[in-house]
Amino acid sequence: MSPTWQSWLSFAVAVLVVVAAVFVVSALVSLIVRAIARRREWAAILIDRTRWPFRVFLLVLGLWISVGVAFPEDEWRPAVDHLFLIGLIAAGAWLVAQGFLFLTDLGMRRYRIDVADNRLARRSRTQLQIMRRLVVVAIVVIAIGVILFTFDSVRALGASVLASAGIVSIIAGLAAQSVLGNLFAGVQLAFSDAIRVDDVVVVEGEWGRIEEITLNYVVVGLWDERRLVLPCTYFTTKPFQNWTRTTSQLLGSVEFDLDWRVSPGAMREHLDAILARTDLWDGRAKVLQVTDAVGGFVRVRVLVTAVDAPTLFDLRCYVREELVHWVQRSQPDAEPAQRVLVRGGAGAGGAAPGGAAPGGAAPGGAADSGEAGAGEVARAAGAGPGRADASGRRRPQDGTSEVDAGGEERHGDGDRSGLFTGTPEAEERAQQFTQAVPIVRPPDAGGPAGDEPADNGPAGDGPVGEHGDDGR
Repeated sequence: MSPTWQSWLSFAVAVLVVVAAVFVVSALVSLIVRAIARRREWAAILIDRTRWPFRVFLLVLGLWISVGVAFPEDEWRPAVDHLFLIGLIAAGAWLVAQGFLFLTDLGMRRYRIDVADNRLARRSRTQLQIMRRLVVVAIVVIAIGVILFTFDSVRALGASVLASAGIVSIIAGLAAQSVLGNLFAGVQLAFSDAIRVDDVVVVEGEWGRIEEITLNYVVVGLWDERRLVLPCTYFTTKPFQNWTRTTSQLLGSVEFDLDWRVSPGAMREHLDAILARTDLWDGRAKVLQVTDAVGGFVRVRVLVTAVDAPTLFDLRCYVREELVHWVQRSQPDAEPAQRVLVRGGAGAGGAAPGGAAPGGAAPGGAADSGEAGAGEVARAAGAGPGRADASGRRRPQDGTSEVDAGGEERHGDGDRSGLFTGTPEAEERAQQFTQAVPIVRPPDAGGPAGDEPADNGPAGDGPVGEHGDDGR
């Protein structure tokens, strides 16, 4: 065999040996760590985090050694060595990053947020999340810088950049102003304790919880399972509500607008009974107060406390529902009602609707012959400026219309002698405006054209101008 074939054969053998050695070493390390994991929980996390980065690092290192053994003096060795160096740097950076993530995972498991009082745990988890991202970014940047500095041309460029660092930093700062602003805002949020993971906040009019804080944005999980993503600069430049800034315990209110007949004392007793049979109330405070009593309603406000925001929301809904049922069952008079006071009445000398005379005369009819004058006056006072025939139809003197007893209107002819037409509705209006002042006409005035001839009865039997068939 020629030396070339011998070199390739030795390289193949070396590769097989390296691959086998990598798997054997990784298997031994896994067995050792798994044996430790039986007594330590962190060992299993370490295996999950570092298994593949460790294998890749050993494989790249073994292949580099194999190439050096198989091809010691070849011309292409410098380029291949450079590639293996870059791969080894990348694999090492990956292994270091996974090792740091393993440490942060241990911290996350230590600080649990699924407990009642988790304020300190949420603060620690928030800082750990920001720190792990910062460290990972730093490891990546350092690895890229080390890889670039393995090139001679880049090293010369780096020296010139360092020489003009002032100008370059100003240009880079202006170009990456928004990115750097979000980056520093994320760091500020992590260490200023303004918001933490699992904090209950109200932003942009939405209620939700802080789910994730990164270096560039914050994820807020809303109550209806939507996600609101906001830049970190939002929380450093705009006001927002943080309901769990110092403690997770909260105070909530339930308000009712009820009638004035409600009994606050009985309602307070029922509130005590409601809270006594639920686990949602933490027992810190319970108040029922009448906070307002204007506009026809009484405003009752109930204050209750709970251990956290979700529990408080459920408690408020429960109290509201139970008190509504209590009002419906026990105090139906306390349900909200709108009161309307109606005031009104006829004139001093008016008659009842429909033209009934207060003196006892029937609508449209005359009194007895012995009391003809009084009957006519009474009829005129109650009926207004119209006349009725024997059939009960009212015949207006203005000739515009006739209204019979059934309420039907018929048009006629004649001159208008008054403002009102003679209908029952017009009579009521006349009573309101004129208080039933009788209409008096001259003795020589007759009925409208086309009416029946007047019946000249005994003198003084009726008011002047009230002749005709009205009295028959």
